[in-house]
Parts: sequence; C-alpha cells; structure tokens
Amino acid sequence: MSAGKARIPASKLGTGSLPCPKLGFFYFSLCVILVTMRPLKLQDPDVKLYDDTSKSLSRAWERIRVPILAPILRFALYICIGMSIMLFLERVYMAIVIACVKCLGKKRYTKYNLEAIKQDLERNKNFPMVLVQIPMFNEKEVYKLSIGAVCGLSWPSDRLIVQVLDDSTNEVLRTLVELECRKWREKGVNVMYETRNNRNGYKAGALREGLKKHYVEDCEYVVIFDADFQPEEDFLWRTIPYLIGNPELALVQARWKFVNADECLMTRLQEMSLDYHFSVEQEVGSSTYSFFGFNGTAGVWRIKAINDAGGWKDRTTVEDMDLAVRASLRGWKFLFVGDLSVKNELPSTFKAYRYQQHRWSCGPANLFRKMFKEIMLCERVTIWKKIHVIYAFFFVRKIIAHWVTFFFYCIVIPATILIPEVHLPKPVAVYLPATITILNAASTPRSSHLLVFWILFENVMSLHRSKAAIIGLLEANRVNEWVVTEKLGNMMKQKYIGKALKRPRSRIGERIHLLELLMGMYMMHCAIYNMLFANNHFFIYLLLQAGAFFVIGLGFVGTFVPN
Repeated sequence: MSAGKARIPASKLGTGSLPCPKLGFFYFSLCVILVTMRPLKLQDPDVKLYDDTSKSLSRAWERIRVPILAPILRFALYICIGMSIMLFLERVYMAIVIACVKCLGKKRYTKYNLEAIKQDLERNKNFPMVLVQIPMFNEKEVYKLSIGAVCGLSWPSDRLIVQVLDDSTNEVLRTLVELECRKWREKGVNVMYETRNNRNGYKAGALREGLKKHYVEDCEYVVIFDADFQPEEDFLWRTIPYLIGNPELALVQARWKFVNADECLMTRLQEMSLDYHFSVEQEVGSSTYSFFGFNGTAGVWRIKAINDAGGWKDRTTVEDMDLAVRASLRGWKFLFVGDLSVKNELPSTFKAYRYQQHRWSCGPANLFRKMFKEIMLCERVTIWKKIHVIYAFFFVRKIIAHWVTFFFYCIVIPATILIPEVHLPKPVAVYLPATITILNAASTPRSSHLLVFWILFENVMSLHRSKAAIIGLLEANRVNEWVVTEKLGNMMKQKYIGKALKRPRSRIGERIHLLELLMGMYMMHCAIYNMLFANNHFFIYLLLQAGAFFVIGLGFVGTFVPN
C-alpha cells in the first residue's frame, strides 16, 4: 500500500485539527492506548497498515510486559506494601499515644509547677539573663513585625538582650533594619544589630556567630524567632520557668499559629499538615521519649546544652534538627508546650513552598546519613531511644512517608492498571491510606471538607519531597541548597487590598513545572486505559490526581506575586 493511501483523509475528521484544544490530550492518549495496549480491529482497508502496526506493537508489549515488567512491578509493589504498613503502624501508634495523653489529661508540660516558679521569680527578683536572636535575610516585608513583637516581650529590660542577626545583601534594607533597631534602643530596649560580610553557614552560621559576642557571656538562655514570627508579650513567662526549675531540660518548644492560613487554598492545606506535626508528632515525642525535632524557631534553648552538644553546625540544611539530635544523645531532655502558640506566616507562593519543602525533606535525609553511625554507637541513651530516633523519627517519618506517598500512590498503583498480571490487594490500596489520611486530618477539624484537596496536593508535593530525600541520602547536587522562604507580610496584603483583585503577569517559564505535567500525563493515560478496559472505578482517583498535577504544573496554585 502506498503512503498516500495509508493516510486518513481530513474529510473523515470533519476538520484538519482537533475540535477543542482541551480535548487534544484525551484523543492523543486514547490513540496511544489503542495502539500500544490492544490490537486494533479496524475493517477499513485504508487503515490496514495501522492495524498491522498495532498488532506488532501489541505483541512487542506482551513480550516485554509479562516476563520483564510484571516481575519488576510485583517486586516494587511488595516493597511499597511493606513501607505502607510501616507508616500505618507508626500513625496508629501515635494516635493511641495522643489519645491516652488527651483522655488522661497528662500532657508532659502540665506536670511542672509553672506557677510556683513564676511566683518565686517575682518574689526574689532573681531573673536570669535572656538572649533573643532574630536571624534574617532580606526580610523587607516582615522585619518590623518581628522586631516590634520581640521588643515588646515582658521581661526586666536589664535582663533581656535582643540580637538582630542581619545577613541581608540589600544595603538599603540593612539600613532600614538598623534604623528600626535604633528606634527600639531609644525606647529603652537593649537591641544589638549584628551583620556579617559573608553568609557562611547560612542561619546556623549567623546563630553561631551571635553566641560568640562578648555581651552574651552572662546569658543563660537563648530564644530564637525567625523573621516572620510574632510572639505574644508573655512568651518568656510561659517558657523560661520550665528551664529554671528543671536543669535536665535543654529546650522548650512552642507551636506555630498561622496568620495567613485563610489566604488561599494552598495555605489551608499546609495548615492541615503542620497541625498534625505539632498536635501529634511533637506532642508524642515530648510525652514518650522527651525528644523531638527542634523547629528552628519559637523555642528556648539552655545555652549550656547548646555548647555541650557542640554548638551550631552547618553540615546540613536542617541545623535545628542537627542540634536537637546531638543534644538528645548527650542526655538532654526536651519539652513541647502545646498550648503556647506563636504567630507566623505560611509561604503563600508555590515557588517559596517548593523550595521550603525541598530543604525540609533533603536536610533530614542527609542528616540521617551523617548521624546513623553516631546514634548507633552512642552509649548515653537507651536502646529504645536509639530505635525511636533512627526508625520512627528519621526513617519512617522523614523518608518512608514521602516515598510511600509518591512511589506507591502515584507510580506503582497506577502501573498495575497497565500491567494486570500484578494483583493489587484492595486493603492495602484503599483501607491503609484511608486510615492514615483520617488520622492526619483529625488534627484540623475546620478543614475536614478539604480532605480530598489535601490528599491530591500532598500526592503532588510528594514528588518533590521524594526527590529531595533521595538527594539527601545520596548527597547529590542541591543537597546543601539554601533558599530563604519568601514572606509577603502585611505590606503585600495591604497592596492587594487597596487594588482590584487582578492577577499579575508572570513569565511562563516560572509557572510551568515539567515534572508535574509529565506525571499528569502518566496518570491521565492510566485513567483512560482504566475507563476503557477495566471493570472498576479506579479511574475516578486517577483523573482527579492527574488534574491536580496539571493544575500545579501549569502554576495555578498559591498566591500570584508580580516579579
């Protein structure tokens, strides 16, 4: 048959192009499925060549699928099932612990007689010297908020030092921050403005240099607030007394309260994830092993414990977690105060959130690689605490949780549709993830109606978290990448309030995310195949998840900020 006869005339299609651009991908995927997955049974002699090609491709697919791809997928499925069970058991264990803690009313911080220590302080006037550090880098939108809130803390002025650690590269902004510090100094607050000529060590380097200043020698405790955090006036009165009355305590950690949680759908979904982290993970760690990861801000450290643990180190992008693990191995204990919240801002642009999640996922995996041997050989802690730190804290929560979400729910399960020889157990595919999801969502009841959106969004973000965790374990490129999370602050909100809600223009290259689009195409392909050839309704999930990948891949998520 000649090439001319093999072509399908445009008249048979009605037009030479697809009727609607939005349906183009659907038709393309449909053609691919029909060609590669099943033999075409077309009777028109004009397409006999396509029929032969389809049959040869189908036979080739059969030869590859059954002896090669099916065993590989089956092995991957077993690995994912094992990881899923590990994550399920960890979530159930934490749910049981937190239920016991709440039902019995025995949160760990409630056993300390805080009021008695407060009264003793006020009676004897024996206030310890407290240092408050505010590390910042080009924080033009929020520096006034944080400095003002910290300078308003209730504590004897002669026993409080506020240290602003400004690594900003913008000279104009440096001048503004220094002027803000000078303004509060004139009001009687002991504010010290410190800068560096380099950013060596990033945040860890700035905090380390800050503790070396001569005026810090008399300080017993150091409080750390990131530039967007705004503590309440009584913060020190609700944290310092714990450390005064309990010399074995190294850290008192407060939870976060999000001032912009209702800004957009993305911030609401972030709130759901972080509420679970504070309400469950931090509370369980504090109540059982007196250990949890320092959140890097809104916490009070005993300076003696920092020095005993070796000080701040910048070997990973999670210097806070690094210090916490080392201090714990030295025998120090931590306390999480769940009823004390500090206002702060969630990243509301997808770019900022993506960079933040890369740092938060890559850093712990890299720290796990660096500290595994040190933890195992440590003789100052019990074997059960070692197991908790290595297995539960690092392996399951920081690595397995990301891998299960992405590789199992976004890669392996959809692949079982294309390779029916691999059987997918329904309890593992439905009941385990449903239980894990419900346990996560229970921490934020006000957002329970957003549960489906949260699942889809977390699955998309697991792509970046899994990639970051692998980079951290292998110490590949970007392992030490540090991008400061962008904050918009009240200034940006006021700009939008004063103007009509008009979406600002942005470069196409900044909004298009290729990995998300590729994942969306893969899941759409699986969904169409499932609709055509399967007898279940799994395509509903696949279509929704593909839509989520496409929406985020095209940049239609979060707050849009002009360049």
